[in-house]
Amino acid sequence: MDYKTIAISDVHLGSRGCKAKLLLNFLKNNSCETLYLIGDIVDAWKIQQNKWYWHQSHTDVVREILKKAKRGTKVVWIAGNHDEFLRPMIPYNITFGSIVIANQWVHQAINGDRYLLVHGDLFDGITRLAPWISFLGDKAYDVLLAVNTKYNWWRHKLGFGYWSLSKYLKHKVKRAIDFMFQFELNLANYCGRKNFDGIICGHIHRAEIKQLNGVVYMNTGDWVESCTAIVEHDTGLWELIEWHEIKHEDSVDPKPHSC
Repeated sequence: MDYKTIAISDVHLGSRGCKAKLLLNFLKNNSCETLYLIGDIVDAWKIQQNKWYWHQSHTDVVREILKKAKRGTKVVWIAGNHDEFLRPMIPYNITFGSIVIANQWVHQAINGDRYLLVHGDLFDGITRLAPWISFLGDKAYDVLLAVNTKYNWWRHKLGFGYWSLSKYLKHKVKRAIDFMFQFELNLANYCGRKNFDGIICGHIHRAEIKQLNGVVYMNTGDWVESCTAIVEHDTGLWELIEWHEIKHEDSVDPKPHSC
């Protein structure tokens, strides 16, 4: 498909949880004028934890993005908390090839609406004020992903579809729901004060498009579980793409990983 804009986030290249093969398939089958990489594209935290994992498919994703940029797609990489090594480079206008690096970006849609693009970690009180809690949460998330991967390997063998434990917990546990709602509210209220029509972000791994306090809230989700992207059609319509559903047969790694 050809789109005006594609936005993805939370790919976590360098981690075992990254669904790089699915992302590569998505990138090869979809083109756009502008590609936004909205943070946590590379998981530098895994280097700190000595859990760096780099498969050939991760390299292939990087090559595909660079190829798109070389062929004329405008690519903007917005820094997140897992790839915050980019942030010191931003004042010096350092680029990777023709890929622009930024902390935030403003996208003007076809209808003239202005959207603020940020990863979202700076609106997350835990990440901003108590990063050690966020770090522990990341380790717990790795354990959940490892359990989930092995569970889905057996489901796949038995002919059942993919099921996400961590996604289920996020939608059912009250504290997680309260945290995500407050995160969304913080972003929407900020955009309202700054006269933006909408926000496009990532960070919490929960893909969504909705109206919130008069602001269009869009979250790109992730490429660890949900495998989602936000796209802008040439008509101006925004859509949430769930590539996991489209390419279900590739959604489960043939071999279970350890955490």
